[in-house]
Amino acid sequence: MAGGWARDGAVNEQIEASIEDELKRMKAQARRSSIPSRSHCVECEEPIPEARRQAIPGVQLCTDCQAERDAAPIMRGGINRRGSKDSQLK
Repeated sequence: MAGGWARDGAVNEQIEASIEDELKRMKAQARRSSIPSRSHCVECEEPIPEARRQAIPGVQLCTDCQAERDAAPIMRGGINRRGSKDSQLK
């Protein structure tokens, strides 16, 4: 049952799309962790400390480069991003 201008099943489609997006993200993370750790950073070629390599399997970046990436905003879809009334009214 959908309400307003949404067609029947739209809510379920939104939920399924959100679950699918999260599963893709988790699978990508699992692939990254199966890659062996590097001894030097991919971006700046600085050595990666042994403690970091043991703590994070598959690490590719030094702490400075990772901090820069973490500071960058990540665009992710919202929960109600398809067929919402607000997006149709704009």
